[in-house]
Amino acid sequence: MLFTSHRDSRIRVWNFTASHNLTSKKLCSLPKRTSFLLFSKTETTHLHKDTISCMAYYHAQDLLYTASHDKTVKAWRISDRKCVDSFLAHEDKVNSITVNQNDGCLFTCSSDGTVKIWRCLYRENSHTLTMTLKFQTSPVNAVVLSSHSDGETILYSGSSDGTINFWEKERVSYRYNHGGFLQGHRFGVLCLAVVERLVLSGSEDTTVRIWRKEEGGCYHECLAVLDGHRGPVRCLAGSLEMDNMDMSFLVYSGSLDQSFKVWRVKVMLAEEENNGGDLKMNKLYEMSPVLSPSWVEKKLQASNY
Repeated sequence: MLFTSHRDSRIRVWNFTASHNLTSKKLCSLPKRTSFLLFSKTETTHLHKDTISCMAYYHAQDLLYTASHDKTVKAWRISDRKCVDSFLAHEDKVNSITVNQNDGCLFTCSSDGTVKIWRCLYRENSHTLTMTLKFQTSPVNAVVLSSHSDGETILYSGSSDGTINFWEKERVSYRYNHGGFLQGHRFGVLCLAVVERLVLSGSEDTTVRIWRKEEGGCYHECLAVLDGHRGPVRCLAGSLEMDNMDMSFLVYSGSLDQSFKVWRVKVMLAEEENNGGDLKMNKLYEMSPVLSPSWVEKKLQASNY
């Protein structure tokens, strides 16, 4: 099942079959459309008042969360296509949203410079704010959660000042403590993704960085910089690949330069790591890593004011 959104403030639900010939079918739109003769206020009430900026799906409760530039978050029950909750989440537009599949906690970030944690009260179908995280004044553009089988859970947020803050979850509570921040990008961080214990970050500086957290500590090492785009990197995704004893993963990056790139990153074996290399990168498509001079000049001029 695939969920898409558009500036018309509607969500579309698609069913597709992954085969040799990819087939897809639109199942419904949210909120449910009514006929012209049966038009009601319910449909417009459940519509976001501005562009839907992000979505997250919680598998256990079959809930789709949508967030918008209208500062609100809505929860949709896919089984009966109903909006079960709608609440004002931030003082400015909501830029990113993610959900913890283990406990149902919802994380939102906004241009107001905050990251908020929400919990669902299932009997009432409502959400309550449990914690507000703020360690910077600049807008927060992206949030992503890294959860592992050993109980370690880390929340990462990317800001317009180019930093990535992270918070570690306490093992016996739902509280998140600030662990530090990652620096390396020259301009704002626009998107984040997680593959196993690696964190991917895309930025206005046209690069993608790959970070790895040391075991038992807070230090993060930047393992690689992918610099094939000519414009800001707006979205990221990753997937793990296993081939015999070798481990690699694919990184998918979409940019405002109107290109979509696929990267293969190979993780070297332990004995090879000790000899000097951590990662070996092999791009599936060769691209010239050239920055747009006019774009860089505009960014540098804007930063002087």
